[in-house]
Amino acid sequence: MSEVQAAPRRRINLGFDRFSGLYVWAALIVLFALWIPDLFLQVSTLKQVLSFQAIATIVALGLIIPVAAGAFDLTIGGVVSVSVCFTAWALVNHHGVVVAVVGSILLGIAVGLLNSLVVVKFKVDSFIGTLGMSSILIAVAAMISSQSQIVLSTEGYGPFLDFARGEFLGLPYTVYYAAVIALFMWWILEYTPGGRYLYAVGGNPVAARLSGVRIGRVTMIAFVTSGAVAAFAGIALTATIGTATSIVGEGYLLPAFSAVFLGATQIRPGRVNVLGTLIAIFLLATGVSGLQLAGAPSYVTDLFNGLALIIAVSLAVRTARRRS
Repeated sequence: MSEVQAAPRRRINLGFDRFSGLYVWAALIVLFALWIPDLFLQVSTLKQVLSFQAIATIVALGLIIPVAAGAFDLTIGGVVSVSVCFTAWALVNHHGVVVAVVGSILLGIAVGLLNSLVVVKFKVDSFIGTLGMSSILIAVAAMISSQSQIVLSTEGYGPFLDFARGEFLGLPYTVYYAAVIALFMWWILEYTPGGRYLYAVGGNPVAARLSGVRIGRVTMIAFVTSGAVAAFAGIALTATIGTATSIVGEGYLLPAFSAVFLGATQIRPGRVNVLGTLIAIFLLATGVSGLQLAGAPSYVTDLFNGLALIIAVSLAVRTARRRS
């Protein structure tokens, strides 16, 4: 008598391994909607989250490139500070918007070149090399600003301030800048040889070298891109807040790393990617914004981002071990 084989059970795959961030994000939205509906369920809250996270999003998008190549860039906060201080200094001293903007971008590129020189030529670990460079950048920003606050008045610098404060469909221009950069980075990483080279160098540099990939050049381009994007973020930040201090960029370092590493657990687990980073940014922003609206103290932002970074790195290591 032949045995009838039972049909294998089909497992329902809800994509927790790739889209857990979306589930957590949705859970946070539901939580705060039930907890503080009068404050959280407002269009103004959504606009506030998008507006406040635009600069952090730009910084994080720039950081994706060196991390994809297997390098850490701890200078992004310092580049933002130098860019803010130089932009404001150039405008206050009547050097013009072109000098302020182009000069800031060139400074960011120069920092990227110096980082690549230290890491590629001198063979210094990227974490140590960029950590030392970030300290130098703090000093440079302090020298540019003369260790004081530079203020841009709305009367004399209105057109420049509108570069970030201007709105379209109720959202500031910085949100659209972040969206354009995100789209461009996504295209580069997913559909161009440059993106494949970055992932190859970051995944297995020995195999990449044997395949003919010029690791030093790829790493240099990654650092230069990160520096230029961070400098642009500094320009947009200057126009947003209208002031400049030498430490203004330090607050963007931890959120950027938290978003990039948490994003590496999403969409394409084990690999940094643009869509995952965007999910992580707005997941973190929703959590912080909701807690602040609920009356949490101001230090909750650093606490939330620090915990997120630890959890993200732990999940990334676990994913890498499971795949290997």
